[in-house]
Amino acid sequence: MQQPAVPELAHTHTRPIHWVATATAVAGVVALSSVLQPGPATAAQASGPGAPPAPVTVAAPATTGVDFPIECGPVEALVMRTASGDLDGDSRPETVVVVHCDAPMGTPPDGVYVLTQAADAKTARVVATLVDPKERRTVTALSVDDGAVLADYLGYSSAGVPSCCPDVKESAKWQWKDDAFIRSTPAGAHSV
Repeated sequence: MQQPAVPELAHTHTRPIHWVATATAVAGVVALSSVLQPGPATAAQASGPGAPPAPVTVAAPATTGVDFPIECGPVEALVMRTASGDLDGDSRPETVVVVHCDAPMGTPPDGVYVLTQAADAKTARVVATLVDPKERRTVTALSVDDGAVLADYLGYSSAGVPSCCPDVKESAKWQWKDDAFIRSTPAGAHSV
């Protein structure tokens, strides 16, 4: 048997103590890194002449105190869903709401309304009706995405279909254009 040219070195053989020392060192580094964190970023904002104005954050209109154009008789109108976003490009958010009457039985039809609020007004006001309760729709989803209102709803193919059993599922998209909300069917939507 031939002998190696280099003698064996003691540190080339791992022993349990080596693993314990490595694990302790790694645990120490992890613990120390969780204690030593960088401070918060402090970027200076440009101000003065020629600097862009600071963005103004405006809250979306609230539904409290709004007189919705829905006839509920002796029961109250309930806000079921809300979504907010800038729909007309004026950098002020609008609120889209789904409202129906608090009927003791059945599923009352929904109305979908757009609310806006002037800077000096105490309450919001309805500026558009996207779905009239007379259309007998039940909204199942509502969102605002990239300045457009998106809604999924259930409805009826004819007046003869009982109110208990909607037989049409549709999706709609409304976008502000030429001072009005234009309704379209979103890409990929199918009626049943």
